[in-house]
Amino acid sequence: MIVQPRLASTILLLRDRATPAPNLEVFMVRRAVQSEFVPDVYVFPGGSASQDDRDAETTPGLCAPVATSAADPEGRTALGTGARAAAIREVFEEANVLLAYQDGSMLAVTEATEARFSAYRQAFNQRQGSLVTLTHDENLTLATDQLAYFAHWITPIGMPKRYDTHFFLASAPIAQEALYDQLETSDGMWVTPVEALERFNAGTFPLAFPTHRQLRDLSAYRTTREALAAAAVNYVPTKRSIIKDIDGVPHIMLLEDPEHPWSTQPL
Repeated sequence: MIVQPRLASTILLLRDRATPAPNLEVFMVRRAVQSEFVPDVYVFPGGSASQDDRDAETTPGLCAPVATSAADPEGRTALGTGARAAAIREVFEEANVLLAYQDGSMLAVTEATEARFSAYRQAFNQRQGSLVTLTHDENLTLATDQLAYFAHWITPIGMPKRYDTHFFLASAPIAQEALYDQLETSDGMWVTPVEALERFNAGTFPLAFPTHRQLRDLSAYRTTREALAAAAVNYVPTKRSIIKDIDGVPHIMLLEDPEHPWSTQPL
């Protein structure tokens, strides 16, 4: 029986460091060893979309309007699918960053509001939170328009868990601090794509196949502005990977890139 992929979203949260160049850094978390899907590897914050995510996108006034772009002319991530709200919720759960507007500006978490937003985050991590409730109670608008569509991957047939995952780029708000959740993840850090790939090659930074490819693609950009500008105009194709047996070992690869098989042993 073929497992149908679940809609999921991931955010590559970006910022620029002062020196040295290239300046672009991305926030990554390490999945806990006990995770059911890709355990003990570094990934970008993300997860499955929920009905509450879809409700947040279809409730008037809760999300910033999203225009059709060259990256997604078919509307795969249009409001109503839940993809963008799920991405915002997941980066809040796993990285402590809430991409939302308050009084027309990007949300700033202060000492006076930190405990309150920590309680919201804890509720989400306990599967008891609601974006609809959060946005209503705090008078927020989800910054769905700040997510730049970057990639689209579908887990191969044959995997016990399959995901139809949309990857977004977003600039990290200055007035919020990225922190891993210490529940689903065991580490969190800012790292340049080049540094992450170098550490992977050295055997000290385990990565899943799609994550490695996103880092490789992201390494072409020197700054957050450059990456976001490119994402706004570059069409996002759907990448479908397959599992192929090579000398008795299962490997995952892209149909269009059979020269670079990726061992599925860590999965």
